[in-house]
Amino acid sequence: MTYNLLMPSRLSPYLSFKDNAREAMEFYKSVFGGKLTISSFKDFGASKDPSQDNLVMHSALEAEGIVFMGSDTPSDMPHRPGASISMALSGDDVAELTGYYNKLSAGGKVAMPLDNAPWGDMFGSFTDKFGIEWLVNIALPKTS
Repeated sequence: MTYNLLMPSRLSPYLSFKDNAREAMEFYKSVFGGKLTISSFKDFGASKDPSQDNLVMHSALEAEGIVFMGSDTPSDMPHRPGASISMALSGDDVAELTGYYNKLSAGGKVAMPLDNAPWGDMFGSFTDKFGIEWLVNIALPKTS
């Protein structure tokens, strides 16, 4: 008997903020309820200077039928209000998500090649040939 233990891939909106992601995501939690997780740049050892320590590197709100994520835009990256949504693909099927990454990024502009990330998963980002920003996160098995 074989069991498919992979979680299905899912597509989620990803909101970009300028220094107020924590406030925004806490507000959305007050509206939708659910579970909110927030990690700072410092939590992942990814601060480029102390002013980034408490900025949100990643947050996720999961409520009944609602899932979306958000982060602060670091000072060395452009923040474009009104164009602050990225498509986020995540799951643990390496072959499927790598295939999506390769097909969607073809003809586009890769910002981060798909590679190991500080949080222990694989991550990559790009803008596709139509100007849509994509984030791909592949959950890898955690070792104790």
